[in-house]
Parts: sequence; structure tokens; C-alpha cells
Amino acid sequence: MKAMIFGVALCLGGAVQAQDAARGADLFERHCATCHGAEARGSGPMASALLLQPPDLTTLQARNAGVFPMIRVVMRIDGRDPLVSHGSPMPVYGEFFEGEDVALKAETGQPIMTSRPVADLVAYLAGLQE
Repeated sequence: MKAMIFGVALCLGGAVQAQDAARGADLFERHCATCHGAEARGSGPMASALLLQPPDLTTLQARNAGVFPMIRVVMRIDGRDPLVSHGSPMPVYGEFFEGEDVALKAETGQPIMTSRPVADLVAYLAGLQE
């Protein structure tokens, strides 16, 4: 039993992989900036068409007591925490955010599974924090 637990822990530990913020920036520009704005401040050209205005994504950490809200961001992007402001569950571009599953280390210290494109996008957003 201990060997099985160790094996699972080893797999999870090894699954936490580096993210590519540059690839995340490209994804953001192609799929998110229309609503969230090129500067990620919520002022994209389509923002006025949304039921809820997009938030300033550069202040996620500041609005969360100085801790980047990894779990909330991942779940919003990958659709586990849908938003009605988009007219449908997020992501609007769901198929573009599919891919190899990876584990990210959440603010709780626990791993959270998501796709490689979402991991890259989260890395980009984490780098934008003021």
C-alpha cells in the first residue's frame, strides 16, 4: 500500500511542469484580448457586449490578499467554474484550450489538473500581476 501511495505521489510530483508564458501571451492575444483587452485590464472592444464587464486581470493577486488565485483562474478558463457573461460557459474557445493534461501547483500547495494551453495562459496571467 505504501508503495502505491508513493508511486501516485511521485507521478503527481513529476506531473507539475513548467509553463510557457510566451505561448500563454499568444493564446491571450488570439482568444482573450477581444474581451479582456490587449493590456488585460478588461477594456477589450467586445467588453460592452458582455452581461458582466471583464475584470482587470492584472489585479487578480492584489484582490486576493497578495496571492495569485491559481485554482479560481484555472477553473474559470477551463470551464469548471462557468461564467454567464460570455453567453455560454467559459472558455468560449474551448477546443483551443484542450491538450495534454498537466498539473499545476495551486496556492494551497496541492496540484490542480488542467490542459497545457490553460497552464500556459495561467503562467502569462500570473506574470501580469501588479
